[in-house]
Amino acid sequence: MGGMNHGRAAGRRARIVGALRAAFPLTVPIALGFLFLGCSYGVLMGVKGFSFMWPMCMSVAIFAGSMEFVTVNLLLSAFNPLAGFLLALMVNARHLFYGLSMLRAFRGLGWKRPYLIYGMCDETFAINSSTRVPGGVDRGWFYLWVTLLNQSYWVAGATIGGLVGSNLPFDTEGLDFVLTALFLVIFLDQWHGAGRTGREAALIGVLASVACLAVFGADGFMVPAMATMLVLFVVLRPRLDVRAGASASADAGDNAGDSADKEGSR
Repeated sequence: MGGMNHGRAAGRRARIVGALRAAFPLTVPIALGFLFLGCSYGVLMGVKGFSFMWPMCMSVAIFAGSMEFVTVNLLLSAFNPLAGFLLALMVNARHLFYGLSMLRAFRGLGWKRPYLIYGMCDETFAINSSTRVPGGVDRGWFYLWVTLLNQSYWVAGATIGGLVGSNLPFDTEGLDFVLTALFLVIFLDQWHGAGRTGREAALIGVLASVACLAVFGADGFMVPAMATMLVLFVVLRPRLDVRAGASASADAGDNAGDSADKEGSR
């Protein structure tokens, strides 16, 4: 009996370790980004006067990078739970669609499933949804390790940044611009990587934000701007989808023409 229990324990240990070996290399690039961004967030919290425990606990409990940056200002502003709730919902609404698309993949995973749903971020979703789990590797443990490793990188970075930020010996005025810089880089990356339709969507977001800033002021424009963008994207989606389809067809035609030219030159 003891031998059977030992054999089961060894088999379970082998499944866990095998899944870790398969998952870890895929998360290394994410570790580099998460450690840097998490550290930036922790430093920002530290220079704002918060103990390192705040970014550490918030990274565990919230685990939504952009929202954690936004929360810094929410904690320092007037208490407004409704605005905070609406802002968090709109900033992270994309996770609703991530969750729906992963329901089938997470089916039958037992106790792992709640944490997999909770810990799903953009990068974790990208790995778990696109990677074909190697043969012989336990699917549930693979998903779990990807999720746990990615969150641990973020928590470690935020904790280190919190420890450093509260003890910086130099003036840190202007460091809170890191949030603006983060979103600006994301916007520019989308602008350069998107076609005409993607740029139109980006312009809609910019114009909606500028209009709401003019109407509601700097302290109250965020939630109206997000709501305005949501309404505009829903209303204009058919038109944007048509243009996206036409653009994709044109690109496919150009690629086919280039291939034909290459074949002819041979």
